[in-house]
Amino acid sequence: MNTLIAIIGLGVLCLLFEIFEARKAIIPVTIIGLLAILGLDITDYANPQSYYNNMIIVSKFSAAFSGLFIILTIFLVTLAHKFYQNNQSKISDFIAIKIFLLAGAVAMVSFGNLAMYFLGIEVLSIALYILASSNRLSIKSNEAGLKYFLMGSFASGIILFGICLIYGAMGSFDVTEISELSRSAELPVWFPIGIVLVFIGMLFKIAAVPFHFWAPDVYEGSPALTTALMSTLAKVVAIATLYKLVTIMNADLSGNFQMMIVIVSMASMTVGNIMALRQVNVKRMLAFSGISHAGFMLMTLVSTANAAGTLLYYTSAYALAGIAAFSVILYVCKNNENEDITNFHGLGKTNPLLAAILTAALLSMAGIPIFSGFFAKLFLFNQTIQAGFIALVIVAIVNSIISVGYYFKLILAMYTKESNEVRTATPAVIYIVAVVSIVLNIALGLFPSMVLDLLA
Repeated sequence: MNTLIAIIGLGVLCLLFEIFEARKAIIPVTIIGLLAILGLDITDYANPQSYYNNMIIVSKFSAAFSGLFIILTIFLVTLAHKFYQNNQSKISDFIAIKIFLLAGAVAMVSFGNLAMYFLGIEVLSIALYILASSNRLSIKSNEAGLKYFLMGSFASGIILFGICLIYGAMGSFDVTEISELSRSAELPVWFPIGIVLVFIGMLFKIAAVPFHFWAPDVYEGSPALTTALMSTLAKVVAIATLYKLVTIMNADLSGNFQMMIVIVSMASMTVGNIMALRQVNVKRMLAFSGISHAGFMLMTLVSTANAAGTLLYYTSAYALAGIAAFSVILYVCKNNENEDITNFHGLGKTNPLLAAILTAALLSMAGIPIFSGFFAKLFLFNQTIQAGFIALVIVAIVNSIISVGYYFKLILAMYTKESNEVRTATPAVIYIVAVVSIVLNIALGLFPSMVLDLLA
């Protein structure tokens, strides 16, 4: 709870800096503040408890994922230093929105009441709608914001309808009471219908098939830093929240429910990878890659017993690789009108370090050793086999092989093609974020127990 209050306070502080015209101090102070909040979160991890009649439940699960969200936000805020350098008059707005978005993310994994869960979703979603359309002079950004707003509003409506049916069936918004009542022999028919509706709404948030159609257009049209946020932080928040919903309300008891998850997981992996093979725009390619990874993450839901640690490890590996990749994309495409693969031609010669970092990030996403992406898939497949879903693992392995095709298309463009443009000097911020994130990714691969034991 202290973590959530401190995040909101930091967001308000960012707005106050604008009033006093201390814009240059906003990003350093925000990063220091987030590091202090990370310390508070570690304290919460050691002292789990509930607040305000179970409105907020601070557990090891919520504290561990909140820590990941805070670390990702630190990276995103650091990248904002250069990304918004031509928009200094609005930098406080952009940074404050990101901090308030983090507050919504923490609320989404810390809820003990469905009202708090929905409030967290809306805080996070509204922030994303604004950020997606924040480039007012770009038609693509306006289109992305409007499309995301319309589709997101429908998804939120479906979630709210599902919550109403759950309340109608159980007579309570408290997830502890709902969990106890759901163990009874006879459940009202509205309860499973409500669970399915909430599940469908959350599938939209993680961009899983068949609720993925918005993702490529929104990722491509949004400003690159917003796309980085959607691809990493927003996706990780949504899958962690979905996992908590499924486990806390015992929705995983039904065999039919498990089969639905298996089908959606297979479809997401397959559709995402096949469509990614055809893309020439890097942001669209990573959008379909994200759809594929959503399918992998859904595998943790087929057997939720002891899957929390695996989910935390997979999301950490994926998000850190995503941050590293987008750091390089921000540098390469900063002065270009698009993010096509042709922009990356010759990067291996003009900037070997950033080319190596992008290569490492893509190899991690593909699941190549020694990167944590490989071990994340290994642990995930092992757990799914033990649960008896061998067919799902076979599909996942085939899709992992397919994904190598489009990741290597970008890698080969960097090392085998000649560049036709003169690249500007690389800002130190890009190097710092890219190097730190990929080093953390490799460290997780070498020492997986650092994360897996957090939720053992």
